[in-house]
Amino acid sequence: MIKNKGDAGRPRATGELLNIRRAALLSATAAVLALGSTSIARAETAPVGVPDKSFPESVTSTSDGTLYVGSFNHGGVTKISGGKAEQLVKPGAADSRSTLGVLADEKSGTLYVCSNDISAMGVAGPSDTKGAWLKTFDLKSGAPKGSFALSDPKSFCNDIVVGADGTAYVSDSFAPFVYSLKPGGTALATFATDPQLAPAKDGVGLDGIAIGADGNLYVTTFIPAKLFKIEMKDGKAGAVTELKPSRPLDHADALRAHGSGFLLIEGNGKLDKVTVKGSDATIDTIKDGLAEPVSVTEVGGVGWVAEGKLSYVIGDNKGKDPGPFKLTPVALPK
Repeated sequence: MIKNKGDAGRPRATGELLNIRRAALLSATAAVLALGSTSIARAETAPVGVPDKSFPESVTSTSDGTLYVGSFNHGGVTKISGGKAEQLVKPGAADSRSTLGVLADEKSGTLYVCSNDISAMGVAGPSDTKGAWLKTFDLKSGAPKGSFALSDPKSFCNDIVVGADGTAYVSDSFAPFVYSLKPGGTALATFATDPQLAPAKDGVGLDGIAIGADGNLYVTTFIPAKLFKIEMKDGKAGAVTELKPSRPLDHADALRAHGSGFLLIEGNGKLDKVTVKGSDATIDTIKDGLAEPVSVTEVGGVGWVAEGKLSYVIGDNKGKDPGPFKLTPVALPK
């Protein structure tokens, strides 16, 4: 949540987000490489380093294995290829601020970035830009392409997914909206809204977002942790259905398509596989004990998990040494 001068409604919402992150993102032991079994492919790679003192909040990838990770505190986006990291999007580029969701779309050659002012949480970021924005950059050069404001004054840009037709969909954590941006569009449009998607009192709303193999849109809410299906037909949103998980979820965060199902990050240290049938969602934990995970991306049967350790920048561990940052590879179910 972003606080502007004279906005009496913002401080409380900002405090709520801070308290939520304090409670949700607890320190855990560093994750190690997951070992394979008869049903899980072995990941033969090692963790990849993230620039020092840069707290990751989201990670995305391209088919050649290149990883892209945003910085919650510094802003910008780092490109990691062949184990080497380079700054693709400089902090503050195109008036961007703190980077949350990132999504690489190879078809259009676009890197989508969620930019937010989180200075009220004690994270200044690299610019003075107010509000919540979807920023687009050239995927190869990092050059700015576009800038699109989220319309609600309470908005918080969280994550992005791109459909087969090139339409981008954006989740808003503090207003009950999923926005859309069609190819060549000049402004975000409200794609879906529903009372079920509204943030609960003292909670956080929409977070992860993905398109399923059935063509429908799926989203998570962070607190309380829930899963929803938003029916999609002819490019329009239909009914919103809350799914019934096979076990309770804890701080449902990033959501990515995986085979016929999904990969889900839980803020309590888990990477899960989600299988949806009707209104039921079977939750199978792939990896537990991750260090404050915030996002995941899949490359060649390996899930690269961003361990954000955000409690060290906005939570109870603030001021303490978070240790090195890394993207941790986890072997995924076949």
